[in-house]
Amino acid sequence: MTRVKRGVMAHKRRKKIIKQAKGFKWGRKSKYKLAKDALKHAWTYAYRDRKRKKRDFRRLWNIKINAASREEGITYSRFINKLKKAKIELDRKILAHLAEKKPKIFEKIIEKIK
Repeated sequence: MTRVKRGVMAHKRRKKIIKQAKGFKWGRKSKYKLAKDALKHAWTYAYRDRKRKKRDFRRLWNIKINAASREEGITYSRFINKLKKAKIELDRKILAHLAEKKPKIFEKIIEKIK
């Protein structure tokens, strides 16, 4: 059986990990063992926070809609309930944008559901 030297592939694998750890502080950007550990944590946080980002944005939209609707004298929950009853199908992202950037249009929506 012929001898297979595996140094090339091992070096390539380690180099890939080091390349992915670019921008990390201290030894985690240059030492393979530390870089590998740091990347495991980074990937875990990245996966978790991709899910969390959706939650955070929805919360922010709700806060913006609530603030704008209270200025018009209606609470958030009543506003959403009346939107559904009036069959106005605007999602929270759009409503939050209208409440923040185009308050005139938001006022018209509130007038329509009252």
